[in-house]
Amino acid sequence: MLYPGGTPTQPEIIAVALSKLAPRPTDVFADIGCGSGSVSIAAAPLVKHVYAIDDRDEAVHATSENLKECGIDNVSVLKGNAALVLGNLEIDCAFIGGSKNIERVLEILNKKAPVRFVVSAVRIEIVALALDIMKKNNSFKELLQIQLSRGNELSGGTMLKPENPVFLIVGGA
Repeated sequence: MLYPGGTPTQPEIIAVALSKLAPRPTDVFADIGCGSGSVSIAAAPLVKHVYAIDDRDEAVHATSENLKECGIDNVSVLKGNAALVLGNLEIDCAFIGGSKNIERVLEILNKKAPVRFVVSAVRIEIVALALDIMKKNNSFKELLQIQLSRGNELSGGTMLKPENPVFLIVGGA
């Protein structure tokens, strides 16, 4: 799989986010800040269509290649600022994995009710900002802080090495 920089969303985080979004076979899903497309790839079999959105050339390329490698054909990869692209899309649920223009993105999603969405964040400032916006719009549902540890070899045994914590802020309808 190609990665355009940074780290892809961990599969365990994707699983929890998708469980909170409860995607249905008739849903249209938006993966905002799609990066490598890992969330789009996980969501594609569960929904009618996915829009993978990113404004970085390397992310659009990586997502397109990863989708092709996985044989997934119900995803449209869109290059552009999500705050501009989202206004023209009819969607039912969204995963926000990028924090660029998050204020505007959340404003658009709140106006598109009844859209379900999850913000994934690692920075406290983004968590606070998303919480504030969602509470002001009465769209806040739940805040999760997820801490994963992975087993690693150590002197013939296994130690747990922690990953950075991830916050999921659940909102929408």
